[in-house]
Amino acid sequence: MRLEPPFKAYDVRGRVPGEFNADLACRIGAAVVRFTGAEEVVLGRDARLSSPEIADAVAEGVTRAGADVADLGLCGTEQVYFATGRLGCGAGVMVTASHNPADYNGLKIVREEARPISSDTGLAEIARLAQSPPPRGARGRRRRAKVHKSWRRRVLGFVEDLPMSPLKVVLNSGNGAAGPSVEKLSKHVPLEIFHLRAEPDGNFPHGVPNPLLDGTRIATSEAVLAHGADFGVAFDGDFDRCCFFDERGEFVDPYYTVGMFAAALLPSRPAADRRVIHDPALVWDTEEQVRSVGGEPFRNRAGHSFIKQRMREEDAVYGGESSAHHYFREFLYCDSGMIPWVLMAGILSAQGGSLAEHTAERRRRYPTSGEINLVVGEDPAPLLQRLADTYSAQGALVDRVDGLSVDFPDWRFNLRSSNTEPLLRLNLETRADLELLARKTAELRAEVSSRT
Repeated sequence: MRLEPPFKAYDVRGRVPGEFNADLACRIGAAVVRFTGAEEVVLGRDARLSSPEIADAVAEGVTRAGADVADLGLCGTEQVYFATGRLGCGAGVMVTASHNPADYNGLKIVREEARPISSDTGLAEIARLAQSPPPRGARGRRRRAKVHKSWRRRVLGFVEDLPMSPLKVVLNSGNGAAGPSVEKLSKHVPLEIFHLRAEPDGNFPHGVPNPLLDGTRIATSEAVLAHGADFGVAFDGDFDRCCFFDERGEFVDPYYTVGMFAAALLPSRPAADRRVIHDPALVWDTEEQVRSVGGEPFRNRAGHSFIKQRMREEDAVYGGESSAHHYFREFLYCDSGMIPWVLMAGILSAQGGSLAEHTAERRRRYPTSGEINLVVGEDPAPLLQRLADTYSAQGALVDRVDGLSVDFPDWRFNLRSSNTEPLLRLNLETRADLELLARKTAELRAEVSSRT
């Protein structure tokens, strides 16, 4: 079945009410119960203005289909994942459009043990089932569920064996869902915390929280400098991602933190238990750091559903994406925006040195273009094939794990379609050659732009 808007590769997402609305949310709620056979469904929502109505509609569909709802209220996506496993529920639904504009909303759906549901593993069937209205008459019940304390213990468990120095940390919640949870969590770590934009506000008065956009970074950077902080953190709308700023207020490309976390987590594991999953957008630094501690890296298609599925298949300790998603086996193989910043504080405390010092050599060895988003004007498949043929003829290694990856000895790039937006995402890296990086970035931009 071909997925139609607002059904995407691994979630549901669209403009409200044109593409996504309460009626469809109700139908999807019932379809989730029919597909998974869940007797109880965890439900959470982000801070968007439309989220309470959408959450109510999902709950209506779930209960009309005969299942109960364990309602977390305002929370993060990772808390829905955690609660689905913790409470032994058959499914979980998070109402969120993550970093999309304020007039968007959507659903992230998992089944038992927070196993992801993507286009390959059931989302198409849910879309088909959602074409039918749910049964009439409420049969299930909706209850308030609380898992914050057990979730907090799980997050803090990642640093329980690390000495924690009294570092200064700026936490920017961006008026998204993170504020209440991060304020409670921060009371249990021996750090000096400075909170920024902690009040959830679906009007997003400072813009939709998306720390990967240049324009959203200034406030965090300035706060780090103003407080003399050791590092800063900015969360996205449903805090399944977080981005870092070093002590100079400079944004740290998430790519460099993937290898950093892997190198910190793997040494304590048995030699046969050091597997890491990562996306193919940027790879050389991650692969080098993983192998430096005896680990085995695996390139995999980007997207939370695909990364999690591969992590389970390989029983990987950790997974990381250059989009700032970090996944942990001890967190149901799921992504978390809270574990990374707590873990970062533990790493810096245990190893000493500043965040800028930890990443300086990595940036020098493997400079990157940063993610370049290009508007798609046509079906990108012919373009990707033309590029594959061109560079393969020049002797490059070409793979199609996710979009198109082209590897030369001294430079490489990945070009893939976004799973959530009508964009092509371009990433390049070189081996310590800024001039080559600039030249090839311009070359690829011109080539792609001329074809789209």
